[in-house]
Amino acid sequence: MRTRKSALVVTMCAGLAVTLTACGGEGGKDPDAGTNGVGKLPAAKIESKARTVAASASAVRLSGNLVTKGRTYTLDMRLKEGGGTGQVSTKGSTFELLRVGKDLYLKADAGFWAHQGGKSGQAGSGDAAHKLDDKYVKVPSGDPSYRRLTGFTDKKVLLDGLLGLHGEITAGDRGELSGVRTIRVLGGEGGEGGSLDVSLEGRPYPLRLQRAGRAGVIRLADWNKDFKLTAPDKDHVLDYGRQIPAGP
Repeated sequence: MRTRKSALVVTMCAGLAVTLTACGGEGGKDPDAGTNGVGKLPAAKIESKARTVAASASAVRLSGNLVTKGRTYTLDMRLKEGGGTGQVSTKGSTFELLRVGKDLYLKADAGFWAHQGGKSGQAGSGDAAHKLDDKYVKVPSGDPSYRRLTGFTDKKVLLDGLLGLHGEITAGDRGELSGVRTIRVLGGEGGEGGSLDVSLEGRPYPLRLQRAGRAGVIRLADWNKDFKLTAPDKDHVLDYGRQIPAGP
């Protein structure tokens, strides 16, 4: 009789396991089914893998807000080895950047140049500003602005500087970004050291970064998606002739 009852319990558990939590077991759907498997790894290993695949990628698109030295930048940049292109905004000013190899170009409207010239005492007149309106200006490599602006167009510099989390790294919730399943890793207690959403599909690329100290949120997309990167026509390039105003 006891044997018959045991057999009956086993049969009931087997039948219910399809739709309910199994009797005495975990049951349910495997959260890692159909994923790349990184969700099973320790949190620190997930972050390490995400940084590794990001560093090896040939191209990426970064967009969002970045706070550095008390200043907020809104950027939308496409980057790859050898250069980058896109738009940056800060304090009401917007400008475009294009870097091809070591050559860096800046393009903005007359209002931008008039504003920057007014602060620096250079090119602030209407005539000078209009000459630069929507023209590419080649930034001299020796100009103080060159190094700062180049940083926005350098894939390695940006990724190395952005992707690090601070404090003890722990695993957070699973979620979804633009239809892609993700897992979040957190830095510090409660994510105070930043957070990183890592793809659970394909290669474990980082897809969203919340910087430590609420210093901005960056989306990362178009991994390995190539794009053309060519210098502007000479007819669209003006020689500034002196230092670029220090405003950008």
